[in-house]
Amino acid sequence: MPDEFDTVVFDLDGVVVDSFGVMREAFRIAYAEVVGDEPAPFEEYTRHLGRYFPDIMRIMGLPLEMEEPFVRESYRLADQVTVFDGVEELLAELNRRGIRLAVATGKAGSRARSLLDRLGILGHFDHVIGSDEVARPKPAPDIVLRALELLGEPAERAMMIGDAVTDLASARGAGVAAVAALWADIDEAVLLAAGPDVALRAPHELLALCPPVRASEPALQRSGSGSERAGPR
Repeated sequence: MPDEFDTVVFDLDGVVVDSFGVMREAFRIAYAEVVGDEPAPFEEYTRHLGRYFPDIMRIMGLPLEMEEPFVRESYRLADQVTVFDGVEELLAELNRRGIRLAVATGKAGSRARSLLDRLGILGHFDHVIGSDEVARPKPAPDIVLRALELLGEPAERAMMIGDAVTDLASARGAGVAAVAALWADIDEAVLLAAGPDVALRAPHELLALCPPVRASEPALQRSGSGSERAGPR
């Protein structure tokens, strides 16, 4: 693993944004509408975070019809999602240092870009890629490899930072450093047991791994767009 990095691929939920409460409520409502009134198995759902929602439904043996109300409620409650403390400052400083940034998320790309735009931080990223925009979502490496392709950067000095075992697996498959974010409400022991190359307890700790590499501007001011644009699903 290199000592320094000039490319960072972020997972979204649990790394950039704190969406756990919204996720819980959206899942509860979707389960009640489609399955029934019994308690929704949200704790089991969280064990699969990082994967695309339909894949989680298949793994859990739940109806794929849960996706529509889950997405609907996620949009309705989106104003309750917040950026983790220190993350916006981190992104601004990484931009200033010329670090290339992307998001590779288990969400659909349109949802991820809408959320980041609402929060006012979409412009910090060169590209935002959702699981519906690659052939195989996490834990396959496709989404990280797609990010590197769009950024035009090699894997050797790149990292993927996530809060789930699936993020670390995707990173390893793509040949980039697997970095664990420990600042969210996660099962830390499970994530550390997966053997990340680096574990960070606060967003600012990432700066020690990313010294300045080039003069830069905010992503939306660069040539081209700040995100990966996808057509209708």
